[in-house]
Amino acid sequence: MASIRALVSLSFGGAVGFMFLMLGCVYYNYWPLFLLIFYALSPIPYCISQRMVDDMDTPSNACKELAIFFTTGLVVSAFALPTILARARVIPWASYALLLTSNIVIFLTILGFFFIFGSEDDFS
Repeated sequence: MASIRALVSLSFGGAVGFMFLMLGCVYYNYWPLFLLIFYALSPIPYCISQRMVDDMDTPSNACKELAIFFTTGLVVSAFALPTILARARVIPWASYALLLTSNIVIFLTILGFFFIFGSEDDFS
């Protein structure tokens, strides 16, 4: 029952994050939809490193640290894109605030997914 509650709360968080993203596009400008690329790419390096390395519990692992580095780069890029669009006056500042809220909610949802479902491995 706890995993069902976690799954429902994570899906609710994702829906709220995407709602803020769509509200950020309400000014007839759909450039912020490029954030979907960052949302889709951000968990991929960690998932690949999790499959490549047998023991993920070691404190220092080069593959794991490289995956965290790439993931951090994608997350920082996702926060930088709305800033660049707002500074170039492609999107208004109200849309910028909605996009930052969307980034925070979506990335916390992705982080929550890895905390909740990352430790269980049914296929090992």
